[in-house]
Amino acid sequence: MTEPTSKPAINGAATTNGNGNGNGNPLPVKAQLYNPNRQVYRPQSQYNRRRRSNRSLCCCCCFWTILTVLAAALLVAIVGAALYVLYHPHQPEFSITNLRIAKMNLKTSTDSPSHLTTLFNLTLIAKNPNNHLVFFYEPFIVTAFSDSVQIGNGSLPAFDSGKNNQTSLRSVLSDSQDLDTDSLTSLRSGLKKKKGFPVVIQMDTKVKMKMEWLKSKKVGIRVTCEGIRGTVPAGKSPAVASVINSECKVDLRIKIWKFSF
Repeated sequence: MTEPTSKPAINGAATTNGNGNGNGNPLPVKAQLYNPNRQVYRPQSQYNRRRRSNRSLCCCCCFWTILTVLAAALLVAIVGAALYVLYHPHQPEFSITNLRIAKMNLKTSTDSPSHLTTLFNLTLIAKNPNNHLVFFYEPFIVTAFSDSVQIGNGSLPAFDSGKNNQTSLRSVLSDSQDLDTDSLTSLRSGLKKKKGFPVVIQMDTKVKMKMEWLKSKKVGIRVTCEGIRGTVPAGKSPAVASVINSECKVDLRIKIWKFSF
């Protein structure tokens, strides 16, 4: 008997099993790679993207603001340097020409506080040494001191000081006050000096400047005049203080918040 023969594969295809190839051998299985440290991808939410965009916009605005401020400051510095080179501006000058002491009465008593009564006639000159700069002064507050004790106060009217101009000013200073123990001791010590008691004149005001077409804002200044020596008048005739060695200094009073320099 003859053994039955197998039928040939249709269209030349080889017979395979579920996991084999045409030759009957099993197919290799690919290994699955797993990394436990790999972070799981999470898509960014719309809120995070918007927050990052707002932060970038804020940084950009800050950058351009700082750049604009620096450019403006540089421009102001260049203009100021150019004006200084062209015009050589100088600060105003003040000098005391005469100080008459009409009254300097100090009364002491064991039953009541010591009392001081004074009267001064002050004459001074304000000078503008600039050829292209005009000063506009507001009213002055004038105060006289002797060894840090206030002995008189008064005022000066507002005025304009033109180019290369001198202005003569007069003021009457007076005071009437009770003195404490420290003020009395300090004042008595000065009155006993042979060269006369020291007098300091202090003047506070605000000034505005104009140079050609440029105008400044009001700036506070303090004028301090030292080196004055006074004597107590004898009788009804006023005593003339010595102002030969007097010298006046001008300081800017620029306020930053509540601080002044």
